[in-house]
Amino acid sequence: MPKVALFVTCLSDTLFPSVGQATVELLEHLGCDVSFPFEQTCCGQPAYNSGYHEETKKVAKHMIETFEKADADYIVGPSGSCVMMMRDYPHLFKDDPVWKTRAEAHASKTFELTQFIVDILEVTDVGAKFPAKATYHASCHMTRLLGIEAAPGQLLRNVDGLTMLPLENVHNCCGFGGTFSVKMPDVSVQMVDEKVASILNSGADVLIGADASCLMNIGGRLHKQGHPIKVMHIAEVLNEGVKQT
Repeated sequence: MPKVALFVTCLSDTLFPSVGQATVELLEHLGCDVSFPFEQTCCGQPAYNSGYHEETKKVAKHMIETFEKADADYIVGPSGSCVMMMRDYPHLFKDDPVWKTRAEAHASKTFELTQFIVDILEVTDVGAKFPAKATYHASCHMTRLLGIEAAPGQLLRNVDGLTMLPLENVHNCCGFGGTFSVKMPDVSVQMVDEKVASILNSGADVLIGADASCLMNIGGRLHKQGHPIKVMHIAEVLNEGVKQT
């Protein structure tokens, strides 16, 4: 039984607790022994992307130490963006041999949820059932930096009753980009409006994504414009129909 430490991420912990719950239930359904290191914090990405690398190192050291104590085989998170930050810890400590070695060990067993299910557990059908018409938003960090493109689609195609519709300009950024949306709000709004238009054109009733930050941004815009499209994290979709079994 694989021992998995849940990296819940800030947004899931504070704004989307159902995503964290779905992730745990799904992993347990797939035979994993899941633990939750309570001392975990932010991965440091906002500070890192804003240029505060020394401050980020303090956060990274804490996260490495926290998950070392968990003594798990794998660290799994429901966010490609946050997982990418943890995978980048070795670069952060490139001039510190001791911490670089610890960061490399940490990064080597850290996985985004769908990547872990498909590539490590070697499962493409989790037994989910969700009758709906949906489209999928591919987040930037997950596709461009982690290189995860196939896994989400493989899993969603095997969800019983789910019809997946293509999304125009699927790889276009939603406009969130962490601090980018705060620093350049006018550009961010134009980007998310383009994304919303593509979602509406798809004819989908549900928008699925693998990053809570993207879903927060897109979902907020959909709600503000009065569009009744349900926004769901892929963990919630994959947990549908299996959480009672």
